[in-house]
Amino acid sequence: MLRKLIYTSMAIIFFGCCAVAYELDMSVDEEIKKKYDSSKLNYEVLPNLPKIDNSTQKTQVQTTVPKTQPNFSNSTLNITPIDKSKAVKLRAGLKFPVKSNQLITDSIRIGSNVSFTTSAHVYTKTLTIPAGSKLNGVIVNSHNPQLAGNGGLVVVRINSITTGSKTYSADGKVTKANYKRIFFNNIKGKRKYWSNVGKQISKGENFYGKTKKVSNKMSNIPIIEYVSFVPKFVGALGYGVNAIASPVIGVFGKGGSVSIPAGSAFEIKLVEDLYLY
Repeated sequence: MLRKLIYTSMAIIFFGCCAVAYELDMSVDEEIKKKYDSSKLNYEVLPNLPKIDNSTQKTQVQTTVPKTQPNFSNSTLNITPIDKSKAVKLRAGLKFPVKSNQLITDSIRIGSNVSFTTSAHVYTKTLTIPAGSKLNGVIVNSHNPQLAGNGGLVVVRINSITTGSKTYSADGKVTKANYKRIFFNNIKGKRKYWSNVGKQISKGENFYGKTKKVSNKMSNIPIIEYVSFVPKFVGALGYGVNAIASPVIGVFGKGGSVSIPAGSAFEIKLVEDLYLY
């Protein structure tokens, strides 16, 4: 009897809720119909979309991607035109002792202009280039230190010389930088692969030395004397692992950076004949 009463009560509650919900929905619908004419609620009475005036549209600005190749011509300098039949020729191979006018580093961007000032007179059979003349160049290649111990790189190409009030087209390269000989015009940072390998081996040696000291101290304590060999054994194992893995770990080490301060001594050599008035 109690079970039937419970089931009956649940049925009354369920259907009662549905009836109340339906009555509420119908009452809301009636209120809407009183205020609005539902027959006119269709897509035809919706406002038209606004027209777009093409004349007011913003024009898309096209940007040109800068060239990755450096421009060897120096737009800020006026190159003096040369009549080679009347000019004085300085043969390729002539060297100029100069000093840098700015910091030269492997972080400098390709295409950046650099310049050098001659630190002494340069004498030839027919002409003397006075000290204080300027050799102008551009960075044609550069990169920061790389993995495998490869150092940074800076490559400078000389493209003009300014002497007096005139600037002449030239072609030269760097043969010495900060009193160090430069090969193939590449100013390179120190290669550190083998030094990185040596550092890794040194880490193993230092670790072994520390564990050896611990073993020696433990050997003087009677209670733990019988296990005093353990730290030394672990140190020897670590040293061996470092020594074996050092050639591989050295690959992940970087080389030295190139950073030559302004005022440093350089030597520049002509690659092509230079014509001056």
